[in-house]
Amino acid sequence: MSDVADWWSTSIIDMEPGRIDIRGHPIQSLIGELSFPQMVWLMVRGDVPSIGQAKLLEAALVAAVDHGPQAPSIATARMAVTCGASLNQAMASAVNMLDDVHGGAGEQALELFTMIDASGNLPSTVADWRETNGKYVPGFGHRFHKPTDPRAPRLMKVVRDAAGDGVCDGRFATIAEDVESHLSDLSGKPVPMNIDGATAVIYAELGFAPALARGLFCLSRSVGILAHAWEQQQQGGRNKGPTPPKYRWTYTGGGNSSSE
Repeated sequence: MSDVADWWSTSIIDMEPGRIDIRGHPIQSLIGELSFPQMVWLMVRGDVPSIGQAKLLEAALVAAVDHGPQAPSIATARMAVTCGASLNQAMASAVNMLDDVHGGAGEQALELFTMIDASGNLPSTVADWRETNGKYVPGFGHRFHKPTDPRAPRLMKVVRDAAGDGVCDGRFATIAEDVESHLSDLSGKPVPMNIDGATAVIYAELGFAPALARGLFCLSRSVGILAHAWEQQQQGGRNKGPTPPKYRWTYTGGGNSSSE
């Protein structure tokens, strides 16, 4: 039995018939007592956060739930439903779209902020980042929201209010704002923080590891994915692709396809 029992080991859950303990807490003592953000924290961090910490985490989770059907993950969920996929299949398909390019900027921004905090040299760290990863600095600028991503200023105010209440110290908020100013100076025009930068500030202030920033984003965006998949299921439709049928792609191969 020891070989079987030790095949998996976990500090997250212990249970037997009639008993479920999460991180040492009987599940019945958590139901109706912890908010969902507190439960998320308990699961991934091992302790119960304060009300202020949970509210700050909740702000980040709420802000990232959706960004419309033009977002690849949301579009994937809706297309999957029109192909006959169930809600869970649509959600799985969509979450699998969340990677380095679409969904990874929060993790990358948190990595950058952590590097700046450790080095104490913002210009040099940003320059090194761009040399290694390209000119794009995660967490700043937005291809759609001009001049400002409306979510970022609100999130930063929430962070500053939390720092004023002693929930966090605000140093990562300062780092992010300094990066924003630095990038704007370099480009000669405003390069405002976006939601990825602002949520990265929250996760940094709360002490989450960079990899968890992506996981938490996936958790947040899953709410929007579910909503869009459910809506599409109610609307109906069959085999909807990324564009209406009357639109065609650009053919770049050889030959005269129209005469073949």
